[in-house]
Parts: sequence; C-alpha cells; structure tokens
Amino acid sequence: EGEVIDVLGKSGSHDTQVISIAREFSLQYKFPNPVNAEADRIDNIISKEEIKTRLDYRDKNVFTIDPEDAKDFDDALSLERLQNGNLSIGIHIADVSHYVKKDSSLDKEALIRGNSVYFVGKVIPMLPEKLSNQICSLVPNEDRLTYSVILEMTPRGKIIDYSINKTIINSKRRFTYEEAQRVIDEGKGDLADDILLLNKIAQQFRKKRMHEGSFDFISPEVKFKLDENGVPIDILIKQTMQSNMLIEEYM
Repeated sequence: EGEVIDVLGKSGSHDTQVISIAREFSLQYKFPNPVNAEADRIDNIISKEEIKTRLDYRDKNVFTIDPEDAKDFDDALSLERLQNGNLSIGIHIADVSHYVKKDSSLDKEALIRGNSVYFVGKVIPMLPEKLSNQICSLVPNEDRLTYSVILEMTPRGKIIDYSINKTIINSKRRFTYEEAQRVIDEGKGDLADDILLLNKIAQQFRKKRMHEGSFDFISPEVKFKLDENGVPIDILIKQTMQSNMLIEEYM
C-alpha cells in the first residue's frame, strides 16, 4: 500500500515542475505553519517611536534600479549636493533584521534555507512573501526601514567620510536597468542629474578598481522569455549595461 503524502500539482505545469526540482534537490519550497504565523503577526505600520530612532531620508531623492522582472527591491541609492561642494551619497539596504529577530522561527527557517533560489520565472524565497515582497521590499512611495551607508565624497570621487545608520526612506522612483540606461544615453528623464553623476562616479570607481587588479566577473547571461503558461518561447542574451554596473559598483 502507498500513502499520498504530498501533491505537487498538475503534471507539466510550470509551478509543478519547479516544485519537483525543489524536491529533487531537497529545497524547502513551503514555509512551516509557525513561520507563516510569525510573519502574519508582523505589523505593516512603522511606529512613530521607531521613526524617531532613525535618520529620516524620506524627503531625499531615493530610487531603485533593478531588472524588469524583479519581484522585490532590496537596495536603493540617493544623492544630495552639500553646501561645501561635496556630495552625500546614500547606499540603502532593506533592514530585514528589524523584523526577523534572532532565534525566532523566521530566523531559524532562513538559516536552514541560506538564500533565495531563483528559477526561470519563479523564486523560492528565503523569507515569506509578506517580508520579501512587501514590507522589506523598497517599493516606490512607501515608507521602508533600511540600513544605510552615507558617504561624503568630492565630485571627483574621493571619499572624505562615511557613516552607517539605521534609516527610513521613501523611494521616489523604481527604474528598470533599461530605463536607467536610457537616462544615461539620452542625458534626460526622471532624476537624470542624479543618475548621470552617480554613473560618472561609478565609472571612476570601476576604472580604479580594475587598475588595482580587481577581477571582472561579467560573463554572458541568458534570459528566457516565457508565455503566460510559463513555457519558454525565446532565449535572449542579457546585455550588460552601464546601469547594471552603476548599481553593482556602489553595492
């Protein structure tokens, strides 16, 4: 006799195939009930008391640049021109640690998983969707808690000072790599002055890094175009653009 212990889904469907691959390689694709329950208890509202403890960047021009098909946005940049002629560059990372406490069910499950696993058209996240795609995703026009490195830098790219702060941001714009690249190529568009200056400095950083012997890990990357049923209909070679390297350089 055999007992059905799990139903993966309809044979041949995209989701079922992803789940079967996950099972084959012992990847956790379902979150245990205590983990989901703990995530559900997290409050979406940021308290006034928490905001008071943080550096407030909500009025700054903070923006994200990510792939067109990105489901979550975990890093952002900002640029401010200081009265002394220098620049204040903010490098902002989602503050997941505010919500995932040490030795909690969420923390222990994340430790088991180690990282998110990306398939074509699907991701098995390290944290439940309420965290990974919602309150820890730096979506536009929403207050989000972040950790930030704030650099003071000359216009020529020399770092004068830096600090690491707990911050709160509100992203003003979500760019895709292609949209940011059009701003770089055409010299106009949303936040064009900020993007052009950040890109110029990033190029200086990269040139200096390569001159000092850094490795260049860029290699051709394949992208699969899927139809509405998750079936591949085209294969494309991703083009590495300046907008890709802009984000990578600051991170």
